Amino acid sequence: MKTFTFTLWLQRRIHWSLVFSLTGLLMSCGSGDIPLGVSSLNSRFTEEQPALSGNGRFLAFVSNRNGNQQLLMYDLQTQSFIPTPGLNRRATIAESPSLSYTGRYICYLTSEQGRPVIALYDRAMQQSQILTPTYRGWVRNPDISPDGRYVVFESASRGQWDVEVLDRGPTVELDISNGSTVSN
Repeated sequence: MKTFTFTLWLQRRIHWSLVFSLTGLLMSCGSGDIPLGVSSLNSRFTEEQPALSGNGRFLAFVSNRNGNQQLLMYDLQTQSFIPTPGLNRRATIAESPSLSYTGRYICYLTSEQGRPVIALYDRAMQQSQILTPTYRGWVRNPDISPDGRYVVFESASRGQWDVEVLDRGPTVELDISNGSTVSN
């Protein structure tokens, strides 16, 4: 009987020491000074792959804050998120963002039928389009020119990683700052 009482007493002590240890551990993993509001730049979740617009006002990055990977756009001047309807699709990954000068165009890598493709989101039109729908080989690391006309990326269409330049054409509406002139 004495052994049983000692074992029960020991189990209670171990139980409470575990409770206090885990509580202390959880409290030490607090957020610290990271703001956690809806409009704060950083969150408790992973934020990565930042891209800055040419004028320094907008920031695009990949975040896991809503339970899935998504591409977010943040206005550094107003310190708020920019709505981007139609940018993030369900069950697809968006990564490697690149911004034009004023952030009108967001070029990024996504997937189409299980293959990586390069997409372009136009904030003025609130639409995304795939730029490489029938491209041979794998693609990665897209980057858009400040005016939004050219997109460069790496491709493996020849069995090695090469640099490709995609010209969106002379009729594309350029991304220029207000009051700037367009030179031919």
